[in-house]
Amino acid sequence: MIEPALRALPGLGPLIISRICSQLSATTLTIAIGWQMYALTHSVSSLGYLGLAQFLPMVPLTFISGHVADRFNRRSVVLICQIMEVLSTGALAAIAAMHCLTPAYVYAFAAFYGTLRSFEMPCQQAFLPAIVPPQLLPRAQALMSSLFMTASIVGPSLGGLLYGLGSVICYSLATLGFALAFLGTLALKLRHKVASKEPVTFASVFAGLGFLNRRRDLLGAISLDLFAVLLGGATAMLPVYADSVLHVGPIGLGFLRAAPALGALFTSAWLSRHPLGGRAGITMFVSVIVFGIATIVFGASHITWISVVALMVLGAADVISVVVRSSLIQLATPDAMRGRVSAVNSLFIGSSNQLGEFESGMLGTAIGPEAAVIAGGVGTILVAATWIRLFPSLWALDRLEDVRPEEL
Repeated sequence: MIEPALRALPGLGPLIISRICSQLSATTLTIAIGWQMYALTHSVSSLGYLGLAQFLPMVPLTFISGHVADRFNRRSVVLICQIMEVLSTGALAAIAAMHCLTPAYVYAFAAFYGTLRSFEMPCQQAFLPAIVPPQLLPRAQALMSSLFMTASIVGPSLGGLLYGLGSVICYSLATLGFALAFLGTLALKLRHKVASKEPVTFASVFAGLGFLNRRRDLLGAISLDLFAVLLGGATAMLPVYADSVLHVGPIGLGFLRAAPALGALFTSAWLSRHPLGGRAGITMFVSVIVFGIATIVFGASHITWISVVALMVLGAADVISVVVRSSLIQLATPDAMRGRVSAVNSLFIGSSNQLGEFESGMLGTAIGPEAAVIAGGVGTILVAATWIRLFPSLWALDRLEDVRPEEL
């Protein structure tokens, strides 16, 4: 339930509709095109290439998209991206209905969708501070995290169910979801003044990196998440654990996959009602250490209920870190720089998830899945301990509500 102070904000409702519909459609679509690709190719490697096709456009476009977010109307950029998502997903549904879908079409769609997301995400991440006053931002961030986790739980199940009814139905409903997201964004009224159109230069495009270098607390928060998720990628090993370690089969795999999201959902719902007080930096580091410990427990466990509880704790600890990091980034970044900083943050998040799965898979092949997961948990704890020494300003961070943006 949304507390009255947040419910009274006029722009929050449309933003929730837009983000939830977009995330539901995105997760539903991800599952559906994965099934579609496997049905077309019967190749496991094709699934890896499909994820790579979505991620690769983010790498060269990150800094350009951040510059666009800071130099043009962010709402207009998101609206353009969302209408293109409607058209491209609708085209995918039409091609599937004509039985003309080939792997090349699916790869092309995935790459185009990744391109759209690289421009859409930095702008969307800057919406919340334009709607919510600073003193309510940590609560609003926790609320959005809980809704995001709900969509992340429901979306994959919905995608599998809808694809079972037919790929055309699945793609058509994803198109409808993107259309509702477009309408939600259209209803947004944001407090955002577009900056003057300075020339596109090397310095202006990469100004986000320069700003993060000056704000060591922000750099520490973003890089801590990058390396913690990169090393602690236990979720990449879930199919192996379900089959060969816990022997729970595909149904058990579903419970294992849902456990981190459930832990994150319960914790973010709690944080939306009971925001963090002081010592936010210490809380963030402790949550990363707990994340590492939970990873080690999961890696060593051969008992299903212990593994599920460890994954729930892992998800809960992760969302605490996410809320602190996201709130700090939004509160400490001037509005004129928010798009470029959000773009760098999006690249780090995407890199940690994708490369974390790759690292876990390669290490699991070399030393075994259980040893790889345990080693990843140990590595996460060591990273947290190292970052405490490297970024003392992040460790000293107190109340998030007192953070103010730096003057440019």
